[in-house]
Amino acid sequence: MYFTDRGIEELVERRGQEEVNIVWLAERLREFVDLNPEFETPVERLATWLARLDDEDD
Repeated sequence: MYFTDRGIEELVERRGQEEVNIVWLAERLREFVDLNPEFETPVERLATWLARLDDEDD
């Protein structure tokens, strides 16, 4: 188990019944980076990965 799995599991436990939209998620990611600028690159990579999930080229 990766260390991040604990955070993912907590997310599912606490908010697993909620539905969110992409605009809400983007706002939370921006807010997180504003508070934690050292995570700008990983958040950008995650956002790009999520944006391109359905691309056939990847």
